[in-house]
Amino acid sequence: MTQDPREVAQRWRAAARPAVVVEVQGTRGSVPREAGTRMLVAADEVLGSIGGGHLEWQAIADARVLLARGSGAIERHIALGPTLGQCCGGVVDLRYTLLADSDPASWLVPAPRFTLQLYGAGHVGRAIVRLLAGIDCRVQWIDERESEFPAGPLPPHIERVCVEPVAPDVALAPPGAYYAVLTHSHDLDLAITQAILQRGDFGWFGLIGSKTKRARFERRLRERGFADSLIERIVCPIGLPGIVGKEPEVIAVAVVAQMLQLGPGAGIPPSPAQAGETWAALRAAGLSPGTAGITPSPTCGRGLG
Repeated sequence: MTQDPREVAQRWRAAARPAVVVEVQGTRGSVPREAGTRMLVAADEVLGSIGGGHLEWQAIADARVLLARGSGAIERHIALGPTLGQCCGGVVDLRYTLLADSDPASWLVPAPRFTLQLYGAGHVGRAIVRLLAGIDCRVQWIDERESEFPAGPLPPHIERVCVEPVAPDVALAPPGAYYAVLTHSHDLDLAITQAILQRGDFGWFGLIGSKTKRARFERRLRERGFADSLIERIVCPIGLPGIVGKEPEVIAVAVVAQMLQLGPGAGIPPSPAQAGETWAALRAAGLSPGTAGITPSPTCGRGLG
């Protein structure tokens, strides 16, 4: 499971574990990672990455020199070509700070790439979640069948929600959220689709299925009064074109690649506050499934994975 460097840094600092924080403070030109990227270096462990290759190898070595010294800080201005022989050609400014002298709680957290409501915990849903475990995003993973969710914890940015019916949860997503609908039932897919189109403010909406399924859904949605301009925004079949295969893992790669290809600014992107706090705020306000107009299944309940 991918670990959040800030969370781990707070835990290591509380335990007084010796480590060094390597931060990319500034960049120019073509570089492996952006400013604000951090890596934790202990004597026997490295968490995170500032880009790999010779740059990272040298950064780890420098960090361990500081770790052995046990005091002070280091700053490095590195021209990747002349200094390290890397072909990127850019310039990176690194700062090395002892974890004991750093405050992980104050680290700025970048906005997530996207906020996703993922409907369906079947084979494809589970494969998508495995890929998203290492990607900076926020996911609400929704299914009415508790038994379909895998055992064990999920990364902190992925929330498992078991509730019945599931369609009302569409209202809990922030504006500009992404939706992936791949449940076990076409009728359920249609109900969720209607709820998403009624909102109309989605950044991306992928629906699993064939061209035949799309044609049937289009007909039914028009009968229910939805405009063609809205229906046309549904991505079905789902996934990046050109990735061929029906295995769940292949479909998952195509779907995640399609979401990542959109990049920032797709649809109506949520602000960091919307993306990071909407669901949490609703729960903190005591909004239960029942008060949201949702009837919980006898075996289901909300909670972080």
